[in-house]
Amino acid sequence: MSFGDAASDGAHEVNCDEILTEVYLYLDLECSDDRRTAIKQHLNECTPCLREYGLEQDVKALVARCCGGDRAPDDLRARLKAKIAALVEASAPARTRD
Repeated sequence: MSFGDAASDGAHEVNCDEILTEVYLYLDLECSDDRRTAIKQHLNECTPCLREYGLEQDVKALVARCCGGDRAPDDLRARLKAKIAALVEASAPARTRD
């Protein structure tokens, strides 16, 4: 999902698609402090992303209510985190090397 103009006209330092890809990591406090700060700043500046973030919060709360105390095994959690990180990195634009 792209919110277009805001990200393409330089209004945001971070792309909307990138933020929405990482919103669950943000919600679960599973990203670095620097990344959390960048995501929070973007959400404060971008109404469409903030709206989408609110929906994600609602989904997370619903799942928590329905699945209460269920916790995935640590090895599954580690594999999922690694897969998500790989997907996020693969979807990020290639950086030029000096």
